[in-house]
Amino acid sequence: MSEKEVIKLDNVGVRYILQKERPRTLQEYFISLFKGGNHRKTTEEFWALRGINLTVRRGEALGIIGHNGAGKSTLLKVISGVIPPAEGKVEVRGNISPIIDIGAGFAPDLTGLENIYLGASVLGMSRREIQKRIPKILEFSELGEFINAPIRSYSTGMVARLGFSIAVEVDPDILIIDEVLAVGDQQFKRKCLKRISEFKERGVTILFVSHNITDVARLCDNILWLRQGRIHRYGEAREVAQEFFRQTGGPSRSGQRER
Repeated sequence: MSEKEVIKLDNVGVRYILQKERPRTLQEYFISLFKGGNHRKTTEEFWALRGINLTVRRGEALGIIGHNGAGKSTLLKVISGVIPPAEGKVEVRGNISPIIDIGAGFAPDLTGLENIYLGASVLGMSRREIQKRIPKILEFSELGEFINAPIRSYSTGMVARLGFSIAVEVDPDILIIDEVLAVGDQQFKRKCLKRISEFKERGVTILFVSHNITDVARLCDNILWLRQGRIHRYGEAREVAQEFFRQTGGPSRSGQRER
């Protein structure tokens, strides 16, 4: 990679082995044989990603769009190091702060405050750093007295508030956001988008997945459009967003059209 490149994927593929259901009855078994089925085969391959070549430069904001099941979250997990590719090469330069699975890494029986220590330590912060940043995390999350309640009592929106508030206090080189703004109220969403824009102005590299293509086009420099695990289109954000709108019948604010 060159000095300006922070993420590079070379022919990356992710494969899952799916278990096929065996015939449950003798009748199903003979029907399967009659149709030419191989009753001994109980697994099959599914490629969630295939042939992904991608380069992201330092300070770039890249939007990743596509229908459900297109491979967006899988791509973020590969870049974050959560799952390894079955083929190809992944290179990442810099500290990553991922917001991928809402509540991932949180302990449900611990309080929100205890989970701040847990979540921030997983992201590489020392206890002293966490203590220093707790006031900002509490202020941004707006959870108030609920910060002393166990996470299991939180709504999905509250968990997203806490997860986002922790992640943006890590001072990452690369910020990865997957649909975290799809939950919660509009006021907090606007607050999050403003913070993401501030990161962009500071030169932080951003990968942003959202069903709200309008937000993606407004925030990002370029858009990667995935379809069935492959790159369908890559280019300048507004151009790709307009093409997406033409093919899907118009902008989606709720995510209904993409499903």
